[in-house]
Amino acid sequence: MFIQTEATPNPATLKFLPGRTVLPEGTLDLRSGEDASRSPLAERLFAIDGVAAVFFGYDFITVTKTGGEWQHLKPAILGAIMEHFMSGAPLLREDAGVDMDDADEFFAEEDAATVETIKELLDTRVRPAVAGDGGDITFRGYRDGVVYLAMKGSCSGCPSSTATLKHGIQNLLQHFLPDVREVEAV
Repeated sequence: MFIQTEATPNPATLKFLPGRTVLPEGTLDLRSGEDASRSPLAERLFAIDGVAAVFFGYDFITVTKTGGEWQHLKPAILGAIMEHFMSGAPLLREDAGVDMDDADEFFAEEDAATVETIKELLDTRVRPAVAGDGGDITFRGYRDGVVYLAMKGSCSGCPSSTATLKHGIQNLLQHFLPDVREVEAV
């Protein structure tokens, strides 16, 4: 098994590509050892000293470190990923689910058409690019011209996330939807 790695815009996060499907649908953002109990692979990764977060996407895993150097952490992470996939163990325990994109959304009923357009733009133009960097951005709400988005994976805590939100996503949404005034992270 050959696992590729890619740098992400977040220097504390590295993207691992095992060359196979990781999570067939949805995403899973695990930020603590308690969260890791949902996945045998996440438990292996959190057992490595210096691992702060794990994110599963369709065909990638991103790992965020608390400190240390990647050249010291990377071999242990690669080993844990390889051991997991070679063992044939499932990624998730039976009672664990993926993060649903529509959980806890809020918007007024009269804004439903605007929200549908926002979601379509996010799904077709934003999320594929962000997934390429090892993260995900999901819609959380819309109120008074403000779009609220959740940043996951390498996007969470990334130094360039504000620029992505304000200059990239906000400009895109304002181009297609003049009612959008601002984009905020939640």
